[in-house]
Amino acid sequence: MPEVRSRKSRPVGKHDSKTKILETPPEKSDTEPGFGSMLTMGNMLLGVIVMLAAGYKHATYMELIHENWLWFSNIPEVSREISFRTESGLYYSYYKQMVQAPSITQGLYELTHDNLTEHPSTINVLERMNIYQEVILSILYRLLPIKTLLEPIYFYINSIFALHAMLIWALFATAWMLSNSWLAGVLSAAFYVFNRLDTTRVEYVIPLRESFSLPFLWVQIAAISFFFKPRISETKPKLAISLIAISTFFFNLCWQFNQFIMLLQAFALFGVWILDMVPPQKVRVVLLSQAVSLFLVCLLQFANKMILGSLVMSFIPVTFLLMYFRGDKLQPCSIPGRIFRVFLYSITSLVLMVLLNIAIKVLINVEADEHIFKFILNKFGIGQARDFDSRLYLCIDAFDFLTFDTYERLTKLIVFPLYLLTHVVLLVILFIAVMQNWSNHSHEVGLKDHPTTKQTHLLTSRPDLAFHAVQVVFFGALAMSTLRMKYLWTPYMCILAAVGVSDYKMWKSLLAYFKVQGTLIHVIRHFATLIVLGLLFAIALPTVLKELEDLKEFWDPDTVELMEWIIKQTPKGASFTGSMQLLAGVKLCTGRPITNHPHYEDKHLRLRTKELYQMYARRTPEDVYEILKKYNTNYIILEDSICLAPSTGCRLPDLLDMDNGEIPDNGKTEPGLVRSSVLRFCDEVRKGVGSYSKYFKLVLNNKTFRVYRVL
Repeated sequence: MPEVRSRKSRPVGKHDSKTKILETPPEKSDTEPGFGSMLTMGNMLLGVIVMLAAGYKHATYMELIHENWLWFSNIPEVSREISFRTESGLYYSYYKQMVQAPSITQGLYELTHDNLTEHPSTINVLERMNIYQEVILSILYRLLPIKTLLEPIYFYINSIFALHAMLIWALFATAWMLSNSWLAGVLSAAFYVFNRLDTTRVEYVIPLRESFSLPFLWVQIAAISFFFKPRISETKPKLAISLIAISTFFFNLCWQFNQFIMLLQAFALFGVWILDMVPPQKVRVVLLSQAVSLFLVCLLQFANKMILGSLVMSFIPVTFLLMYFRGDKLQPCSIPGRIFRVFLYSITSLVLMVLLNIAIKVLINVEADEHIFKFILNKFGIGQARDFDSRLYLCIDAFDFLTFDTYERLTKLIVFPLYLLTHVVLLVILFIAVMQNWSNHSHEVGLKDHPTTKQTHLLTSRPDLAFHAVQVVFFGALAMSTLRMKYLWTPYMCILAAVGVSDYKMWKSLLAYFKVQGTLIHVIRHFATLIVLGLLFAIALPTVLKELEDLKEFWDPDTVELMEWIIKQTPKGASFTGSMQLLAGVKLCTGRPITNHPHYEDKHLRLRTKELYQMYARRTPEDVYEILKKYNTNYIILEDSICLAPSTGCRLPDLLDMDNGEIPDNGKTEPGLVRSSVLRFCDEVRKGVGSYSKYFKLVLNNKTFRVYRVL
């Protein structure tokens, strides 16, 4: 089995009235220290420099951890490629394929007529997977004059680390805009970096889709924060809209789960619209950017039906329709009447979304995402409990509920309690603001007598805060339900925790009790931010420095032996069947055709994988042989770590047994399960007797793998 082992130490390189205060739109002195325009510009320039430096240091820190963990610069190329586990290896293989292609045109043709990924079928990889980032990076590598300076693999991983520098810039900028202090940006970046175990995993799973997409999501959120601010000049909204559109497009282009994140964001936008916290025209702009981006990605993926049949593509037109019927002007109505309307519009939007989505899926025959909805239902005890696809997800820790130790780590490093307090206060302020706003419009206001009267509420000057307060609820709910999605929530924790410490208006309202005013408020809030920052460094920095002294080396000799044997001892056209995770590495390292892979977003592939996995089930050699010949398999790779793993109900053989209607090895019985008399193929084939030797010949055997040629 692969492992990361310690190595001898070596020098670490350089990778190295109170309500009235909040109701009234702020004067210039409320948001700036007032030391003069030159000092203001100097302060902004200094903030930008610190922001750029923070992003750069984060990128180099991630690179250094990756190097220290694997000794990436000193291991052979095959080991570097093997370190890209499961999906990561599959995605990187397309970048490698494009770089090595005779020409860019030939490389693109091979991707659109691929017969290596799902042998013997030919598929369009650009349609099925979100790999345009690999295409773009490979083209850049081929065109830029860097081939003599940088190996292809380093250009690839450094590009992703650079994107995560951009992610830090986005978090920094969002906290800065919300609090009007770049020190809040520093604090949010520090929270993110020091809580690394729960905010990112890019240093370990570099090629995953989220490693590319999440930086663009946080750029989009930063742009929305700016766009939702009131009273910005005429040119700035156009710049913000452009940034929203571009970042939304690239986020959607890079991740197959884009539709679910966009749906949650659309829910948040619907929420601030129906609560009358953000102007409807601004909500429409962001929703339109979502729809256009998803549609463009759909076109780039050769009319990918999964996008057209997504819930968000049904929810957006429904929201536009309800906006049209409701109108943009807030009409006089009692507060109970408004609460009823919010409830009615919310239920109506969900019902119409589901109905429209069903109609679209029936019309264009979408089945690719059905496993996701089965997984969600099974997660909460609804649906077929023994469904193979659902159980395959449910048995992976990353798809379990958010574990309690996550909250413990985040609390130890300060961020969670500060976030929780800030978010609760924000939700209370949002509730009060909504009630104030509705109360202001619950009867006709004498606008004829006072034509310049403008109704205000607690968040009149801060609609961006209202949006964040709502969106974090949806991101948090997703994270708590699925561990893998915590990387959407924890960066938000860093932002809101920093804003809670540094926000000017919060300190102004608090210090009003003590009659503190003017510049002293800025001094106190900046001092408080520096105290929290110093406390965070005191707690976290020793651990980080100690971690950087822990030097390890990637060590997986059995897999290296397997890949080298395949390259040297098998024909180039020989096809392989094995576990999804392993076959991704086989394709990457050897370029051999594989029959299944870990990108599970296709119904036919899921059925094929379950069929091929029967070699780990209780099946006769004749059954397995017929399945393998159906897919023109030349070799099978069996792993004892799968075949002989203790029966827990969650190992692959157990899932297959239950799906086949058989009692698993742990003896757990359920209605409909029977005890099978057939022996488990993966274990019996090792004996090489009877019909097993007639169909299968052992050609490679080490501590981890057994390779059989299909005769």
